[in-house]
Formats: sequence, C-alpha cells, structure tokens
Amino acid sequence: MNKDADTPETRRKAAALRALAEAALRKAAEKPTDMPVELGGRDGPEPGRFGDWEKKGITSDF
Repeated sequence: MNKDADTPETRRKAAALRALAEAALRKAAEKPTDMPVELGGRDGPEPGRFGDWEKKGITSDF
C-alpha cells in the first residue's frame, strides 16, 4: 500500500496547507489600521470577538 496515494485525507491536508499559506500571505500584506485609543475600555483581549461583554459582574450577550 502506497502512503502517498491520492486519498481524500491527503487532498484535505494539501488543501489545508494551501489555505494556511494563503492566509499568511494575506496577513503579511494587510496594512495596520489607525484606530483611535479607546478611553475607558476593557483590559485584555477584545470581548466583542467572543460575543459577550461583562462589566461589574453583569454579562450581556449580543
């Protein structure tokens, strides 16, 4: 049995590697945005990317 055979698994792995390489190129070509400094914002990672906010123990989903 040939391990390098054209199987669905090897095609998926090749496609995943191509997608990762393409994403790396897009990220490298991306220009940084000039975002204004947020006053009174949250510390740490952006909570909006997780779909919820918490302030003083109260969580709101949106």
